Amino acid sequence: MSAIVHKNPGTLFDPTPYGFSHSTGTTAKGSYVFISGQSGGEDLEHRLSDDFRTQVRYALLNLKSVLAEYDLNPENVLKITILIVDHDQDKLQVWTEEMQNVWKDGKFPASTLIPVPRLALGGMLIEVDALAFMPE
Repeated sequence: MSAIVHKNPGTLFDPTPYGFSHSTGTTAKGSYVFISGQSGGEDLEHRLSDDFRTQVRYALLNLKSVLAEYDLNPENVLKITILIVDHDQDKLQVWTEEMQNVWKDGKFPASTLIPVPRLALGGMLIEVDALAFMPE
């Protein structure tokens, strides 16, 4: 049984086709893990592809790598914030598809997407930070 609860009030639109939940929470005992923004950088050299989908996939893989350090997985994520350079509907579609590949059960974290003109390093197209819950 999961320690995380996902709530999507019936008085609001269904956000699950877009890869997020209106809210997530827990009443279980445990600890929170705050995860810094993960880019789409590949390997230890942090190579950045020019392809947005490739960077999205690596940002999510990098997020999963950090979660694994705590013996957690994406289902432990309560909230994510996504920063996308030059955001548009095509990028939103790519993001949604990749979210659905990671959270296959449709129990998505709460989410905020922020369009930005630039990120910390030239060539970064996406950055994803997270708040995860580690039950006792």
